[in-house]
Amino acid sequence: MNFRSLTRGDGVVIGAAVLLFIASFLDTLDADGGDSDKLPNAWENGNLLLSVYLLGIIAAVLIVVGRALPQQRKVAGLDLGQVGVAFAVASAWSSIGAIFDADQSFGFLFDSEFGGGSDKIDAGVGLILGLIGALVLAAGAIAGLVVPALKAPLMGAPRPAAPGPYGGQPQGGYGYPGAGAGQPQPGSPYGGQPGQPQGGQSFGGQPQPQAGQTPPPAQAQPAGDFSPFWFAVPVPRPLYAEDGSPTPIAELAPGTWYLAVEQRGPGLVAQTQDGRRGVLQDTTGIQRG
Repeated sequence: MNFRSLTRGDGVVIGAAVLLFIASFLDTLDADGGDSDKLPNAWENGNLLLSVYLLGIIAAVLIVVGRALPQQRKVAGLDLGQVGVAFAVASAWSSIGAIFDADQSFGFLFDSEFGGGSDKIDAGVGLILGLIGALVLAAGAIAGLVVPALKAPLMGAPRPAAPGPYGGQPQGGYGYPGAGAGQPQPGSPYGGQPGQPQGGQSFGGQPQPQAGQTPPPAQAQPAGDFSPFWFAVPVPRPLYAEDGSPTPIAELAPGTWYLAVEQRGPGLVAQTQDGRRGVLQDTTGIQRG
């Protein structure tokens, strides 16, 4: 899983799920004249627990896992994230019904099992916080798909590793400029030449960003002068097949470095970690390594 692909909207969802979990242990009812030590919480009401609290927590897990997985998983033809959004809305809807119908829905439980005798039964702090958590969860799940500010990465992309001494390449896994398996070697068709100094140089001889420096923004180059380079995307973006098929073959995730091997009009032909190649049509805001 690549948790660097999580967005700010996902952060809101995670926070709301934590609030729901805490609220499930608090009193769901507040009654005048009753025994305050015997007030029930959500774990003593199976219907409330399943329809509001656990459903909301499951929704958050599906949304986060669906975002972090490198490949989309489907349930009944729907992405995990889509199922999570539906669960979040259902949890919020159930919490609204529960808080406005606390007296009729839960009064019998309080009277029969938890020292009843009160003339007035109101929603307790657990039910109120559960409503707030469920509403924030549903709002974050939906707004995270449409609001640009919530689509921004929750964690910034890692900086390219500093060049090693004597022109050596930094050691590491695929996904960092010049590192690990899948890196272009000197003399390969990706721009390196035998004997060319590698330290601080990109594949086309361009200076690499040093430690603590921000890589310059990527700029389109004429096809004849194109030199392969590493880049990272600011938000998840689809990678389309080179034959022009409208169906994405992969999704590029923030926090991972990919290799641009060719200019294709306004887009780039990019290579993923597993060697697949496709066209990145939206190159706005990419971070160049």
